[in-house]
Amino acid sequence: MMPKIHVFGEKCKSCGLCIEVCPKKVLAVGDKANSKGYYTIIAAEEDKCVSCALCALMCPDIALEVYKES
Repeated sequence: MMPKIHVFGEKCKSCGLCIEVCPKKVLAVGDKANSKGYYTIIAAEEDKCVSCALCALMCPDIALEVYKES
């Protein structure tokens, strides 16, 4: 099963809390801005993800979803 991280770009305000809490340093600030002007988070190294979902739990805007793809 492959871990997957889905970022809801329009909800993300690029606060960086998810980046700080990720134990595997999977997330990074991307180079695309959403309609509000925030550079949204991306899963830069998704293959390192262990699906702990700490990023999703930490996000105050519920902008992340973590799941395993079979």
